[in-house]
Amino acid sequence: MYDEINFEKIDLSLEPPAKEPERQHYFIAKLRRYVEAERKRLDRSVTCAVVTFGCQMNARDSEKLSGILETAGYELTEDENADFVIYNTCTVRDNANQRVYGRLGHLGGMKKKFPHKRIALCGCMMQEPSVIEKLKKSYRFVDLIFGTHNIYKFAELLVTMFESKDPVVDIWDSTDQIVEELPTERKYPFKSGINIMFGCNNFCSYCIVPYVRGRERSREPEDILREIESLAADGVVEVMLLGQNVNSYGRNLKNPISFARLLQEVEKIEGIKRIRFMTSHPKDLSDELIAVMKHSEKICRHLHLPLQSGSTRILQAMNRRYTREDYLDLVQKLRREIPDLAITTDIIVGFPGETPEDVDLTIDMVKQVQYDNAFTFLYSKRTGTPAAAMENQVPDSVMKEGFDRLLNVVQDTARKQIRRLKGQTLDALVEEVNEQDPALLTGRLSNNTIVHFPGDKSLVGKIVPVYLKECHGFYYAGEIQEANNG
Repeated sequence: MYDEINFEKIDLSLEPPAKEPERQHYFIAKLRRYVEAERKRLDRSVTCAVVTFGCQMNARDSEKLSGILETAGYELTEDENADFVIYNTCTVRDNANQRVYGRLGHLGGMKKKFPHKRIALCGCMMQEPSVIEKLKKSYRFVDLIFGTHNIYKFAELLVTMFESKDPVVDIWDSTDQIVEELPTERKYPFKSGINIMFGCNNFCSYCIVPYVRGRERSREPEDILREIESLAADGVVEVMLLGQNVNSYGRNLKNPISFARLLQEVEKIEGIKRIRFMTSHPKDLSDELIAVMKHSEKICRHLHLPLQSGSTRILQAMNRRYTREDYLDLVQKLRREIPDLAITTDIIVGFPGETPEDVDLTIDMVKQVQYDNAFTFLYSKRTGTPAAAMENQVPDSVMKEGFDRLLNVVQDTARKQIRRLKGQTLDALVEEVNEQDPALLTGRLSNNTIVHFPGDKSLVGKIVPVYLKECHGFYYAGEIQEANNG
């Protein structure tokens, strides 16, 4: 693993290796020299801030960026006054793009005052050609721009940035490479995300992800299991397996393997006590997966199952490839086989052609399924997707009215679902000292519900039994039932 590499002993007089990840190890060693020279020039630590927009996969990517930066000698901070700031961007909705542009304007002003400051942009937003053109025209102070496919080349790109007087722009249209054996700085020492696949083949008509993340590419199971074993040895007790559609994992491998089978192998790893995964597409959720979840002692009792709409007509226009009835049948099967399963979802309001009656059907689905939570979004037109060119775009006022009606039902339903846990004692993974009250700890139940309870910070990272005393809307106040060191 990379933590066994002595970067000081890498001979930089030689040509960079062609093979990965050895090539990136070479550039990390070279980058360390540039960072050290910067430290001497400033006569202090060289600071960097990695700012993440978007999903869990972006968060995992940011941990990789942070790991490389820290290994190179940067001091990590959350302050955007840092010497080097990198935005890891999202482009699922237009407001994510606008947030980045707004923050960039502020950074540009800071760079005028401190010319040594460096700024980088990466992530999904950078895969849009219109974005790159806008950045080149209006944000020429950005030093480095790269996308989703070449994130593993971060150290090499940083070296190029240090050696170039001009902005560095390196965007790939696609890749078949997967390079994971690089430094990572985890946000939590006791839990970690694991990329099991990249890209998406579904092409939902509203979604830009397949265009910016590329086609599905699964990692070899041996590589995934070896990474998780290493994490377990380092004290990780909970892993989240990440992919745009984990249910289709393994289909494109030379020796195909199902996602359910991968989960069974992960469950065998000693030291791992909880397994989560995200995201599941309803059309691919198999009976085999349900059976594995049902009998597992480690897979958490939480499933995120995006609905998007309760109207079959709208689902067809979205290219979701299931009907309202298909989804309900799947949920009924899940409820029957795993009664204590918490189900959460994503819902879009205002898709082109949607009527108030379609929203009524979505509201009815929420009432029937009884979600523990639902993430509701206003439809966002993404240039380049089929939905953006559709007629009957829904007016903002109509969209907002439907959104408000749906949100009220979602919140009422979620409160009722969470209240049903009151009086039970359930295991919680202690994640942190409560931000508002340092006398309290904050933990997460297997079903993803948050609970706050008195306790000592030494319990952070442990799994403890907590009595759920009072329900406060979407979280619980509780108390530890007995001493337990997890």
